[in-house]
Amino acid sequence: MNAPDSVPKQQIGILITAAGGPDVLLPVELAVPACGPDDVLIRVVCAGVNRHDVNQRRRGPDNVHSSVPGLEVSGVVVRIGERVVNIKIGDEVCALVNGGGYAEYALADARQVLPVPAAMSLRDAAALPEALFTTVHNFFNVAKLQPGESVLIHGGTSGVGTMAIQMLSWLGHRVYATCGTDDKCAMAESLGALKAFNYRNAPFEKDVLAATDGKGVDVILDMAGAIYGRQNVEALARRGRVVHLSPGGNADIAFPLRELMRKEAVVTGSLLRPLPDTEKADIARWLHARVWPAMGTTIKPMIARRLPLMQACAAHEALERGDVAGKILLEVQ
Repeated sequence: MNAPDSVPKQQIGILITAAGGPDVLLPVELAVPACGPDDVLIRVVCAGVNRHDVNQRRRGPDNVHSSVPGLEVSGVVVRIGERVVNIKIGDEVCALVNGGGYAEYALADARQVLPVPAAMSLRDAAALPEALFTTVHNFFNVAKLQPGESVLIHGGTSGVGTMAIQMLSWLGHRVYATCGTDDKCAMAESLGALKAFNYRNAPFEKDVLAATDGKGVDVILDMAGAIYGRQNVEALARRGRVVHLSPGGNADIAFPLRELMRKEAVVTGSLLRPLPDTEKADIARWLHARVWPAMGTTIKPMIARRLPLMQACAAHEALERGDVAGKILLEVQ
């Protein structure tokens, strides 16, 4: 039974007030969102900070998305919709949300809510949804990754990269990564990458080919925009696939067409946020069945920094500087 009197009508959230730098993120008083029949309302303990939040802030408010950023949270369920089953008030959960995560309360589609893994803290669970949903969708739904195939992950110590390395290694894939420093390369290898390449020291495509005896990798996950068009194609195996996560400011991408044709390669990409809720629900079920038993033991989120919700501006500054390895979390006091 819901207890609406236990939930306030107003809350504090972080609002994108204009297009611009981190200083446009301001705390404001907002209405607590109403819980629809298929939703759950979560009292937020932590919210994950993602590159998508930064990109949304740079673009500014629009008429499509919530002006409160934040696509993943962990917390306690305080209300449930009338059609929701298998979730009850008081459950500790993490969830993928369609914006609104940088706040005291967040609304989630019940199908995108997962229990906090038994071996993990409620706080750390906020680092799971965006990275895991992104990994599953791009490698298995978009790239159709097959057993025995190898992968290359750009940004191996990013929030997505650190989770993808662990998950795909645990599932039996040969994983390689690129990073911007030798220390980050060492971290990626400690997480399960067979080899991590410092792209500042040498062309990574040559290193990839050397590490794979000239074959190349089957799937590349690229979150660096359009800058690696040629190198990605050269690092691919025959019939390999490149999947892009970031539009890179809508920059045009260039790659050697003849080499792409010779390899029968595919260059594609995806956006997680516009994905239909039914497909996100399928991913949540896949994760719970296939990966959840290893969460918190074999697979652990790498938490780079924890900041109070009121310091969302500082969190964005740190993410944009690129001086963090792992996930930044905002804690709701």
